[in-house]
Parts: sequence; structure tokens; C-alpha cells
Amino acid sequence: MLAYRRRMREWGTLARHPRRLAGLARSNVALWANLLVIGWAVAFMLWQGAGFAIAIGTVFVIWAILSVSLNLVLGYAGLLSVGHIGFFGIGAYTMAILTSNPAYEQLRSETIPTFAWPFFAALPLCALLAGVVAIIVGVVFNRFRDDMFVLVSFGFTIIAFNVFLNWRAVTRGAFGIHEVAKPAIGGWVFDGEVEFLLLALVFLGLAALVSWFIVTSSFGRVLAAIREDEPAIEVFGYRATHYKLAVWVISAMMAGVAGGLFASWTTFIDPNSFILLESILLVSIVILGGLATIWGSLLGAMAFVLLEEGMRFIPFIPAEYTGPVRQVILGILLVLLMLFRPQGLVGKYRL
Repeated sequence: MLAYRRRMREWGTLARHPRRLAGLARSNVALWANLLVIGWAVAFMLWQGAGFAIAIGTVFVIWAILSVSLNLVLGYAGLLSVGHIGFFGIGAYTMAILTSNPAYEQLRSETIPTFAWPFFAALPLCALLAGVVAIIVGVVFNRFRDDMFVLVSFGFTIIAFNVFLNWRAVTRGAFGIHEVAKPAIGGWVFDGEVEFLLLALVFLGLAALVSWFIVTSSFGRVLAAIREDEPAIEVFGYRATHYKLAVWVISAMMAGVAGGLFASWTTFIDPNSFILLESILLVSIVILGGLATIWGSLLGAMAFVLLEEGMRFIPFIPAEYTGPVRQVILGILLVLLMLFRPQGLVGKYRL
């Protein structure tokens, strides 16, 4: 009873002093952001129904895995990369090529190699191939820092897109790859939306768990030190380039897994899913949610998916303008964040 009365007196004091109340609200921005995004998600899904909510949930999970992977590089290691969508595409094309239906592909005028592998056999190769490419480009990228690193990662995204578009003997270029296999265990096929969402959530949980182990370990503490002052950490005998390359490869492998899930879920991919704009949106999601926080990656991905899908239901915006308006709103949000909360919704560090 005494605690209740004391709390009421505190709230009464705040009500009589608007400045104190405003200060309390500002100090709990992260709490308000969580309540707003989660409440928005629940209301939106109840409004649209269970079927739509499940589809939105799958999109969220795939973007969340990508966001968690990029936050390892951007938030914890301080490497501003706009090349992660390239690893996402490598994973997606690996899954599509290894699991697409040979009978369907033989009907096409331009045939490509087909292997008819099961999903769970192809998924490790999605991660492995993305990791191998990450090692190759990472050895080169380690020569650069700050602005130059951004530029070379920018170039990697453009190169990856052009490979997807022009290597027709393997990717079929702009025609894309159809009939990508769904996950299956024995006779049980994950062809329903609910089943696939549950499977994707398992992989998101694994990605978040791996990230948590990394950032709470001594390895993660070295990454944080590299982000703050790389020359200083090298004075103590740590090879910063080795740590950066390691987290770069781990992050790329996570993105490859997300790409494999994406290809299997959509059953069709083409190069337009892996353009530079998608990389910029991914960086925006991480910044929006907050740097150096796993929960911030999830929150940013949820806010982005809600914005992306919610814009389609605003009646006074014509369908052909939905995409541009969505990008304008996301840009305005980022500008406001940089002005008033540079660390993002729930982040710990500023970009």
C-alpha cells in the first residue's frame, strides 16, 4: 500500500512538472519504440487475418536473419558494408540450382545444370559457398577501412548482381529459376505457410543464438574494441584483420542461409531480388533498429516489413506509387533518427 501511494505521488509530481515528464519519456525511447512496433504488428495482423499474418511473418524472419548477420559486421565490428545482399543472392541461387525440378527445367529453351537435391542437403552448401566467396573478397576488403570499405562493398554488390544477370548458363539471367524445391523430411514436405514459418523461425533462433554467443564471448569483446579503436587493439597483439575476416565470413554464411530460405519459400528467383537498393534497405533496417543489439535487428526488420506491407493498404496512394512513397517514408525516418536518436530505436552505439 505504501509503495502504491509513493508511486501515485511520483506520478502526481510528474503531472505537475511537464518538463520532468518529458524527460522521463525521452529516457524511455527504447521502451516506447518496442511498444509501438509490437503493438503495430499485432494490430496489423489482427486486421488482415491469420493467413496474411503468416506470410508477413515469413518475410520478417528472412529479413531478420539478414539484419542479425549484418549487425555482426556493422554494429559490433564497425564495418559499414552494403554488400550483404550479394551473399544473400549467392545462397538463393545455390539453393535454386541444386534443388530446382529437372523435369521443369528441361522444358525451357535455355537449360541450366540441375541436381534435384533435397533442401536440407543444399542449405549447408548455401552457407558454405557464401562463406568461401566471403573469404575471397574479405582478404581484399581487409586492405580498406572506413569510406573505402563502403565503396568496395558497394562494388561487390554490383558485381554479384551482374553475375546473376549475365551468367545465363547457370542462372538463366533475367528469366530466373523456377520450381525451387520446398523443404522436406522423409515424406513430410514443408509446403504450407505455417510449416515453413515455423522452420524459418528455427533458423532465426539459431542465427540469434550464434550471434549472442559471438558478442558475449572474448571474440565479441575484441570486435567491440576494433570498432572503437582498431590501432589501439593491435598494440596489444591482436590481429584485427583476422577478427574482421572471421566475423565477415560468419555473417556472410548467415546471409547465405537466409538466401536459401528465401529461394525455397518463393520457389522462384531472378536477379531483381538482389539489386543494390535491397542492400541499402538492409543497412537502413540495421540502423533503424539499432547498432550492436540483436533485439534491435529484429525490431528494425519488423518495422521495415510492417512499413513495406502496410503501405499497400493506404487507400489514397495509387498502387504504382506505393514503392516510391515507401522509400521516401523510410528515408525520412532515417533522417529523423540521425537527428534525434543516432543510435537507432534500441541501439547502444551511434553510426
